Order: sequence, then C-alpha cells, then structure tokens
Amino acid sequence: MYFYQRIRDLREDNDLSQQKVADYPEVTRQQYQLYECGKREMPMHLFIKLADFYKVSLDYLAGRRLHRKDSHS
Repeated sequence: MYFYQRIRDLREDNDLSQQKVADYPEVTRQQYQLYECGKREMPMHLFIKLADFYKVSLDYLAGRRLHRKDSHS
C-alpha cells in the first residue's frame, strides 16, 4: 500500500473532508488532493504533520507497519 492510499483511508475513517485535513498543515485543498491521489510528492514536513494529526507512527503512515501505533509505545 502506498502512503497516499493510507492518508486517504485515515481521512475517510475519521469522517474528515479534504479541506479539514488540508487546514492542519496549512496547504490548499487542491494541494492536499494531489498528495492523496499520488499525483504530487508530499514533503517530509507535511508527512510528519499528518502523522501527528492522526496520532500514528511515520512507519504506519508510510505503509511499513500494519498497526497504527508502535507496539513498543
């Protein structure tokens, strides 16, 4: 799974609009939409902000873990 699918799934699981999520890292809805559909590469600082926003690990967001939280936390 690519991270853009994961950020879409997280947004939908939390019943959030693209605009609501885009407001957190202060990007436009159009920019966020391009990240979410994989048409634009997301900068690392936004990747970190989204992990914080959803309270998930970066590894989960990147698709490197199946579980949202690190089992060592």
